[in-house]
Amino acid sequence: MSRKPVHLAVYDTFADWETGHTTAWLARVGYEIRTVGPSAAPVASIGGLRVQPDLSLSELRPEGSSLLILPGADLWDTGDDLAPFARTARAFLDAGVPVGAICGATAGIAREGLLDDRAHTSAAPMYLAASGYKGGERYTEADAVTDGDLITAGPTEPVAFAREIFGRLGDVFEGEKLDAWYRLFHDSDPAAYETLNA
Repeated sequence: MSRKPVHLAVYDTFADWETGHTTAWLARVGYEIRTVGPSAAPVASIGGLRVQPDLSLSELRPEGSSLLILPGADLWDTGDDLAPFARTARAFLDAGVPVGAICGATAGIAREGLLDDRAHTSAAPMYLAASGYKGGERYTEADAVTDGDLITAGPTEPVAFAREIFGRLGDVFEGEKLDAWYRLFHDSDPAAYETLNA
């Protein structure tokens, strides 16, 4: 089966631990993972990993993608440098292409108005409230939340974030296997290994 690439946004201070489960397992089932930076210049993660983006944000188009992933980063909370990524998330959602936002990226898309009318989660309600967004009544106390094409999660839930993305895409793990994958990597449940590999 031919799939469009998955695009992982990378920018200085991006939280490199938040998307590893997602990108690794998507790659294992055949998705090409392409990194998207603010420009073609290298960026450095919060952990000091240097990444040379595959393309710049200006080159990214929803119709050429299966999914856009926005990781958290210190830069989401220190200015408007990453606002273009939030605007791109709007274009993806308008085109019916899924977007996953975790940690600080949830505040960025809240400022863009993307959480005003969608169920969502984040680090905490007061964190998003500080953005001035209008969607506080749609905040859900959960590890990760999917509302249509938008997946959100807090900074401590990379496994739940991946689970929601896999469920939304529908061709990674499904049903009992998706549940087993989550139980194995989130709960360290050894019984889940047999189900996953059956």
